[in-house]
Amino acid sequence: MTTGGNIEAETAQIDLDELRRRFDTEARTRSLSGWEAKLVLLVAIALSVFHFYTSGFGLLLAIKQRAVHLALVLFMVYMLYPISGKARKDAVPWYDFLLGGVAAYVVLYHVIYFNDIVMRAGLPTTMDITVGFLGILLLLEATRRVSNPILPGIAIFFLFYCYFGRHFPAMFAHRGFSILRIINHMYMGTEGVFGIPLGVSSTFVFMFILFGSFLEQTGMGRFIIDLSMALAGGSTGGPAKVAVMSSGLMGSISGSSVANVCTTGMFTIPLMKSVGYKPYFAGAVEAVASTGGQIMPPVMGAAAFIMAEFLGVPYIHVAVAAIVPALLYYFAVLVQVHLEATRLGLKGLPRERLPKVIPLLKKKGHLLIPIASIIYFLLSGYTPLKAAYYGILATLIVSFLNKETRVTLPKLMDALDSGARGALGVACACGTVGIIVGTATLTGLGLRIASAIITLSGGILIISLLLTMVACILLGAGLPTTANFIVTSTMAAPALLQLGVAPMAAYMFVLYFGIAADLSPPVALAAYAGAGIAGDDPMKTGGAAIRLALAGFIVPYIYVFNPMLVLVGFEPIPFIVSIGTALLGVFLLGMSSIGFYKTKMPMWLRAISLAGALGLLIPGIVTDTIGLSVLLLVHFFQTSKYRKEASVAEVV
Repeated sequence: MTTGGNIEAETAQIDLDELRRRFDTEARTRSLSGWEAKLVLLVAIALSVFHFYTSGFGLLLAIKQRAVHLALVLFMVYMLYPISGKARKDAVPWYDFLLGGVAAYVVLYHVIYFNDIVMRAGLPTTMDITVGFLGILLLLEATRRVSNPILPGIAIFFLFYCYFGRHFPAMFAHRGFSILRIINHMYMGTEGVFGIPLGVSSTFVFMFILFGSFLEQTGMGRFIIDLSMALAGGSTGGPAKVAVMSSGLMGSISGSSVANVCTTGMFTIPLMKSVGYKPYFAGAVEAVASTGGQIMPPVMGAAAFIMAEFLGVPYIHVAVAAIVPALLYYFAVLVQVHLEATRLGLKGLPRERLPKVIPLLKKKGHLLIPIASIIYFLLSGYTPLKAAYYGILATLIVSFLNKETRVTLPKLMDALDSGARGALGVACACGTVGIIVGTATLTGLGLRIASAIITLSGGILIISLLLTMVACILLGAGLPTTANFIVTSTMAAPALLQLGVAPMAAYMFVLYFGIAADLSPPVALAAYAGAGIAGDDPMKTGGAAIRLALAGFIVPYIYVFNPMLVLVGFEPIPFIVSIGTALLGVFLLGMSSIGFYKTKMPMWLRAISLAGALGLLIPGIVTDTIGLSVLLLVHFFQTSKYRKEASVAEVV
C-alpha cells in the first residue's frame, strides 16, 4: 500500500510524457527548438487567433472557414508529427516542409480561387482534380501520423468502394463512379472533406478546445481536484470519489479520455492506492471516470457537437438530453467505488490532509464563473460558438482576480499554442471522415447498410442494437471517438431510425458505445493508460473498467426503450418515476457488480440482483415491481446476514 508520505515520490516516478506517447497517439510529436519551434508556435497562435476572431466577429463562408482551418492544421501536423516512430524528433526534415507547404496550398486553393470554382461548379478543370487528388492524399497521410493507419485505411476502402461499386455483393453494389467524379465530390464541394464534420471542427469544437486550454492555464485542473477533495476526500473510499468527480469534470472540458487519465490520474491513482484500493482497481476507476467526461454536460466531447448538427437541433438540446444518462453513469461508478471501499474497510483521508471548502472557494471559486457563463449563454439561446467565445473572455477577465490564476502573456501564448495542438487530431479525423460521409451521399451506402442491419436482425430492435453496439466498439478499437461516432451514426444509426427509435436516443446510443471503446479490450487505451500509472496489469485493469462501466453499457439500451430519459416525450410525473427506478436499478447493478452490500453477497444473489436491476431499468409497471421486489429481498437478506455475522464476531 502506498502511504501518504510517499504519494508525491510515486507520482514523481511516473513519466507522464512517456505514458502519453504510449497511449495517446496525438502526443507523439517532435521536440523542436530554435526557429522551427518559433515557426510552429507562430502558426499555432495564428490558428487560435483566427478562430477566436471569427467566432466573435463573424465566420467566413463555410468552405473558406473550413479551408483556412484545415490548411493551418495540416501544416502543423507535418511540422510536429514525424513520418514514423524511428524518424528524428528534434528537427523537421526538408520533405515535411515540402509536404506541409503543399498541403496548405491545395487546401487554401478553395480560398484563393473561390470565385472561379463557384463559376465552374460541376465542371472541374485538370488543375482542380490534381489539387483534389493531392489534398485527399496529404490529408490521409496527416491523419495517419496524428492518429493511426486505421482511419485512413477505412477512408481508402470507401474510395475504392465508390470506384469499384459494381463488383461488390448485390446488397451493396452500385454502378461505380469515375475518378474525376469521386475527387470532385469529395474535395471540390461540401459533401466530402469539407463537409459537416470539418465544419463542426472548424467552429464549435476548436473553440471549446481553446476554452479548455485557457481554463487549464488558470489552474482550473488543480482547483477541480482540490474542490473534489474537500467535498468527498474524507468519506469512505474518498480518493476514488475524488477521482470520479474531478475526472468527470475535467474530461468534459478536455474531450480526450487518455489525456485526462494521464493528467488527473497522476494525482488520483496514487491517492487511491494510498488508502488501500488495489492498483488495477484504482487505474480502472480513473479510466472510467475520465472516459465518461465526454458524455458529461455542459461541455461534452467533440462528437456531441456533431450530433447536434446531424440532428439539426441546438447543441443545448443535446447537452440537456445527456444529463440523466450521464448522471446514471457516474452514479453507478460512485456506488461501486463506495461498495468496494466498504467491502475492503477503507476509510477516507484524514481531515487535516484535506483542503477546506470555504477558503478554497474564496481563493479560486471565481474560476467557476467561465463555466457558469457558458451554461448561461447556451441557455439564453446563444450558439455554442458565441458561448465559447464569451467563455474565453470571461476566463481572461476573472483570472485577474487572483495572482495565482492570472493569465499572463506567457500563459496566453501557451493557451493559444496548446489549444491549436489539441485540435489537430480532431480536425484531421473530421476531414478524413468526411470522405466516408461523402461516400454515403454519393452511393447511398448508409441506406444499404441500414437495410443490411434490418435484414440480419430480422427487424428485431434488440438484435439491431446489439449489432450496432458491436460495430461501434470494433470501430472504436482504432478510431478516435469523434471519427467513430461519425462513421457509426452515418452507417448504423439509419437502421435504428427505420426501426422507430427516437433520433436523439439513436444518436446517443451510438455516441455512448463509441466512447465505450476506450475501455473495451483489446485496445482500451484509457484503461491501459490507467494501468500504466497504477503499475498493474493492463488486461486486469481493462476488465475492472468494463465492470465499473457496466451501467454505461446498459443505460443506452434503456433510453432507447424509454426515450423519456433523454427528454423525448417529456412528462413530469413519468419522468420522475423513470429517474427514480433507474437510480434504484443502477444501485442494484452496483451491488451485483461488486458483490457486496453490508456484507459479501453469494453468487446466486448477485445473479438475482442483476436481473432485478434490469427490471428496474426497463420501463414498465411489471418490470418495476419485479425489480423493487428483488431490491427489498437483497436488502433484508443481506441485513439479516450482516447481523448474524456481527453477532458471531461479538461472541468470538
